[in-house]
Amino acid sequence: MSIEYTGINKEGLSTQIADAIRAAIMEGRLLVEERLPSETELAQRFGVSRPTVREALKRLAAQNLIRTQRGPTGGAFVNRLSWSEAHDAMVTTSTMLIGMNNIAIDAVVEARLTLETACVPLAVKRHQPEHLDSMRQEIERQQSEGLTDEEFCASDVRFHRALVDAAANPVLSFQMAGIIEGMQPLMNMLTYRMRDRTRIAEFHTSIVNGVEAGNPDDVTKTLRLLSEYSLELLAARKTNTR
Repeated sequence: MSIEYTGINKEGLSTQIADAIRAAIMEGRLLVEERLPSETELAQRFGVSRPTVREALKRLAAQNLIRTQRGPTGGAFVNRLSWSEAHDAMVTTSTMLIGMNNIAIDAVVEARLTLETACVPLAVKRHQPEHLDSMRQEIERQQSEGLTDEEFCASDVRFHRALVDAAANPVLSFQMAGIIEGMQPLMNMLTYRMRDRTRIAEFHTSIVNGVEAGNPDDVTKTLRLLSEYSLELLAARKTNTR
């Protein structure tokens, strides 16, 4: 185990200590399930008070990097981050990134097309019947007359989630979580008044048919058309709000 105990100044002590421990975890100097030194030992090594160390550990626990256990064999341990925890963090971070910063929504559309297109060849090759069933169920749902705007948006997200999951690559699925479940709902919120549900359902139908038929080029082409349609809606919205 190796934590860098030097370089700590008097400003923002708990943040700097948390950063030093986080770096040790991220760089592999602290391993999963490894026990950290006690609060007393950390305080001595960093030259700070125990409350300062305790605050640093709370920061790390809030980020799911460590967990604490009570009892004689307790202490603070490096946590094993689950896929579900990482997924939730990615979605939350992506949503906040777009919502709180001046990032053009066009860039979101571009990123989604680039990453989702990368999933297409794998989805065509590896998809299972349940992936096709999920996509077709969402298309049927999107064609329902009584569907609310919120329900349509949620169905749109689930459709693209199923397409990406069909690639059977957990790293791609994780990377796409921020686009599909974090950023896509924001884009839907901007364009829902102008979009043609029937046209979107037709795009989705073409996508699932292409996957089932084993035609990645057809799927990629349709995704590009869908992205162009999204950009058209965004441009029309800008014109209407001037």
